Amino acid sequence: MTDTNSDPRSIQDPLANPERLERFARHIVLPEIGGAGQARLAASHVLVVGAGGIGAPAIQYLAAAGIGKLTIIDDDVVEASNLQRQTIYTESDIGAPKAKAAADWVRRFDPALDVIPVRARIDAGNVRDLISDTGQILDGCDNFATRLAVSDAATALGIPLTSAAVGRFQAQTANFAGHLPDQPCYRCWVGDAFDAEDCDTCAADGVLGAFTGMAGSMAAMMAIRIALDGVSALGDPQWGQLQLFDGLAPRLRTIRVMKDPACRALGHGSTE
Repeated sequence: MTDTNSDPRSIQDPLANPERLERFARHIVLPEIGGAGQARLAASHVLVVGAGGIGAPAIQYLAAAGIGKLTIIDDDVVEASNLQRQTIYTESDIGAPKAKAAADWVRRFDPALDVIPVRARIDAGNVRDLISDTGQILDGCDNFATRLAVSDAATALGIPLTSAAVGRFQAQTANFAGHLPDQPCYRCWVGDAFDAEDCDTCAADGVLGAFTGMAGSMAAMMAIRIALDGVSALGDPQWGQLQLFDGLAPRLRTIRVMKDPACRALGHGSTE
């Protein structure tokens, strides 16, 4: 028997399947999404880097949106301290690889979706092999070295990227398409100073669980914008518009990231 979940395009049109139609009815009645938009979501493949504080809620909302195929990359295991904010996991998952536990949740939540767990740590040596077979990427990892490796490879391969980060009560998310003319990449925003593992951590600085949920939901929303590009009114990726959220105020503001003419990821400057 052919596995119809092996390709998101094999998922039936939500307008033609009564069960899928009911499941996504609240999307379909939105003029900004509609039936065409929901069909595009079902045909989309999003690769999520990191199944932690940002990735966990993002995975849940991407699955809830009907993204037809999800690849989840994470090399960590579930710890008790994760449960305060990574609500995709339960106590029974402690000690299990996060990628597998998150994929198991997706399968229980919606068996029609195709989900692929990958237990691996992304670095400059393996990143292209790990991300090349996808339509778009959502990066919610917790260190700059991985973020920049993913961004550089995405730019080189022409893959749109949603990047999200959170620290204490500050969060940021943006869509990048450095492969497009006049569009910046993530490295244009942070520069070359952060090609290292030495960044702040939730363990050291603390983080409010509900706030990471907000950041992950924002990241999922931005990824959905990419998936719907050219199909619906919601499909405006807003390339390079960095959303900064201050959770204490609370306050949201937008910064327009400019393309760096010296950015080495865009083929300029030093590659050393």
